[in-house]
Amino acid sequence: MRSDLKSSFRRTGGDRRGHSRRTSRNSAALLVVVAGLLGGCAGLVDKPARPVLYDFGPGTATSTSVPTRALRGAVVLADVEAAGALDGSAVLYRLGYADSHQLRPYAQSRWSAPPPQLVRQRLREQLGRERVVLNPGEGAALARSDGLLPRSLRIELEEFSHFFESPASRVGMLRLRATLLENTAGGEKLLAQRNVVIQRPAPTADAPGGVRALTAAVDAAADELSQWLAQVP
Repeated sequence: MRSDLKSSFRRTGGDRRGHSRRTSRNSAALLVVVAGLLGGCAGLVDKPARPVLYDFGPGTATSTSVPTRALRGAVVLADVEAAGALDGSAVLYRLGYADSHQLRPYAQSRWSAPPPQLVRQRLREQLGRERVVLNPGEGAALARSDGLLPRSLRIELEEFSHFFESPASRVGMLRLRATLLENTAGGEKLLAQRNVVIQRPAPTADAPGGVRALTAAVDAAADELSQWLAQVP
């Protein structure tokens, strides 16, 4: 009888020890899984996706000079004005076939600077091939040195988006208003005003395609403005 009890005790103790070892192994495995999940979550928090930055490219690759006689056609290019979403850094698009009144941002794409700043930089570069283009405040220096009062060119950016006419048809759309003012001793005098609307096809239906189309639209607008300035007496 006693031997049976001792045998039973040994079996029970062994079962308990085996169960304890199995429980420990299961707990360790569970801890490894939990640690892996927490590590994955920590990776997601620590390394968020960074937005891709875009601009209009490096511009002219060669040096240019403007002859002194071009001072007579010099213009002061004011800061480009824009309102609302156009003054932010998002690359915007519209679905004309769904709701053309809604501006939508590409989630992981940004301009390197607000579009008004990029547009002004590009316009100054392009217009500067034909004439002297001055920053605000530089006109006064020119007046003191040469007795000239350069005209002022003001730009209002009204539309600057990747526009989808249909799922398969898209363009870069730019619309701006240009105002040319004469600086006189009595103040500014309105000389001329022009509305410029440019569309250029987008090669792809994504942010890079929209950026390329809008870059081409800005260059085309600069060409149109250059011709217009040359025609205003």
